[in-house]
Amino acid sequence: MLAQRHSDAAAIEVGLLIPLHGSAGIYGPSCELCAQLAAEEVNAEGGVLGRPLRLRVVDASGAPAAVAAKVRALVADGAVDAVVGWHISAIRNAVAPGIAGRVPYVYTALYEGGEHHPGVFLVGETPSRQLLPAMRWLHAEAGVRRWCVVGNDYVWPRGTAAAARLYAPRCNGRICDEVFVPLGSTAFDGVVRRIERHRADAVLMLLVGQDAVEFNRAFARARLDESCRRLSTLMEENTLLASGAESTRGICAAAAYFESLVTPESLDFGRRYARRYGPDAPTLNSPAESCYEGILLLAALARAARGLAVAALCRVADTVRYAGPRGELSMRGQHLDQRVYLAEADALDLGVVAQL
Repeated sequence: MLAQRHSDAAAIEVGLLIPLHGSAGIYGPSCELCAQLAAEEVNAEGGVLGRPLRLRVVDASGAPAAVAAKVRALVADGAVDAVVGWHISAIRNAVAPGIAGRVPYVYTALYEGGEHHPGVFLVGETPSRQLLPAMRWLHAEAGVRRWCVVGNDYVWPRGTAAAARLYAPRCNGRICDEVFVPLGSTAFDGVVRRIERHRADAVLMLLVGQDAVEFNRAFARARLDESCRRLSTLMEENTLLASGAESTRGICAAAAYFESLVTPESLDFGRRYARRYGPDAPTLNSPAESCYEGILLLAALARAARGLAVAALCRVADTVRYAGPRGELSMRGQHLDQRVYLAEADALDLGVVAQL
């Protein structure tokens, strides 16, 4: 049990759907702690409509159909009143149809766009707001024209690559090659050789967690980092750390949150996280912080609708405003409207260099 128990009111049971192993498992520990911190803070302020939030961790690793069946069973049994969490789009695509309209589902990950199931509320960035301005920045600042795409073989990388094909000509560039590999891939030497043959200026890296770590190491071993940039819309601090300082030269990342973000809201969030979990806590990063945002968004929606009925939540969604580590936020068309930043790697740090 993660969140504080209140004896005077029935808890709102929130299924926290996060990966605990596999390629995306690198994000799990910090996602859990950030969601826990948000629930504790909401509960300390009286909960939601007088009811405390209580988190139930559900592993989002594994086959999408199996994860979706587990979530459907929890909803059918009344074991969870809402679902919140960071997980890959293949999981969302399996989960959303089965619980749409039954309980609110706050999906916190960046994704490829196009989600419209009733009761699904989206925290994460989409390519038009995240990828397009980052590609424009790399063309303007680094002269990038020739792109290769390397991604995992599922819906988010393929959908984002399709967007990149549209965006590249708008940035005076073109996509020279696309390579998609299974989740859990560890051997990237052949992929790196393909990139080298195309003499790419930059790689759009759409790899999850540990797969990105393995690719970064292979890329640096081939010394491609001397002539070729890497751009990721998922690269974050834990993945950078795992890649090693010798493997991060030339990496850029675009996201709505970085640990290095110097805003009053972000700095305050970092202080609270460190105070709660200590110096050895998992590094803050965008997937984890998005889970904090997801809990805040659920609370704001429920307060505005005065309950958790999906139809009522949908009616009030575009009126919702709340303050979090990303600043003052509002919703538009089921998505958070938010600022996005570009960061560049400096050894094991991601330093914000521009607001996109």
